[in-house]
Order: sequence, then C-alpha cells, then structure tokens
Amino acid sequence: MKIGEVSRRTGVAARMLRYYEEQGLLSPGRHRNGYREYTHTDIEQVITIRDLTSAGVPTRFIKIVLDRHTGATIWSSTCDDILAGMVRDQITELDSKITCLTSSREALTRFLNDAGRT
Repeated sequence: MKIGEVSRRTGVAARMLRYYEEQGLLSPGRHRNGYREYTHTDIEQVITIRDLTSAGVPTRFIKIVLDRHTGATIWSSTCDDILAGMVRDQITELDSKITCLTSSREALTRFLNDAGRT
C-alpha cells in the first residue's frame, strides 16, 4: 500500500513516515516509479515506532530496539548488557520527566485552589 494509506491507517503523517525511513527505522519497498510500497509488517512496525515515540523514546534508541527485535544485527551478551543499560537510562529519564510534570501539575492545582477555582 502507498504512504497515504499507511498514514490513514496508523495516524502517522506521511512526512513522519519519510523521517522514520531516513532514520533507518523503516524500509518500505519501492516501485519502479519510486513510490514506496508498504506491507502489513511495515504497518505493524510503524505502529510500534509511533507508540515508542509517543512514550518519549528517542528514535536512536528505537533503532536499536527494532534491530534487536528483528534480528537485523548480530547480538552478543555484551550487546544485550548495553541494551539493558540503555533501557535503564531511558527509564531513569522518564522518571525524571514524570517528577517534573507532577510538580508542575501540583503547582497549577495550588494556583487554582488559591484562586478558588477547582
């Protein structure tokens, strides 16, 4: 299927699909005329990428996760240790963002309460 159909099915803009391809996250086939041809497997991968980016996971990290998942690269126990360390770092970063957002929410709630508008 063409890029417009994938965009409609996944909710990911065509521009973002092209970006995913530039980043090496997605490799759709090509027609002779240069049009991209996406498979159902590509759609599943787009959904995975979309969900991970929505969760705040950087594309450079998504690339590693996808390569590990698909077996696109040869992995060793050292690679798995490195990946596990990256996952732990990502979780720490997310925890920090959650703390910051929670603090912001509490400050805004206090502001509304002080203004008498809960």
